[in-house]
Amino acid sequence: MFIHFEKEYLEELYYYGKCTNKKYRFQPDIVRRYKQRIDTLHDASCIEAIYQLRSLRYEVLSGNKEGISSIRVNDQYRIEFLVKYQADGKEILTICDILELSNHYK
Repeated sequence: MFIHFEKEYLEELYYYGKCTNKKYRFQPDIVRRYKQRIDTLHDASCIEAIYQLRSLRYEVLSGNKEGISSIRVNDQYRIEFLVKYQADGKEILTICDILELSNHYK
């Protein structure tokens, strides 16, 4: 899948392991798991492949976040993203816009 980061701090976390904005500081274990989850999304051939990985706890959110999908980083944090499909002839490309690394309980 093609991955697009909607927010700059998410891209910085993935590529550099830290952010220039001190507001988005996470424990090293969270950053490591975040990178692993993004790699998993990138390596997946389609979103249906994510369903099979039970440890990610993939879900489509409801309520005020209707239409947004999420996978878990750990019990406390999740990655929220949008899944978009673009048809190019016979080929379907899945694009994930990574929206947020959020604290699940806030």
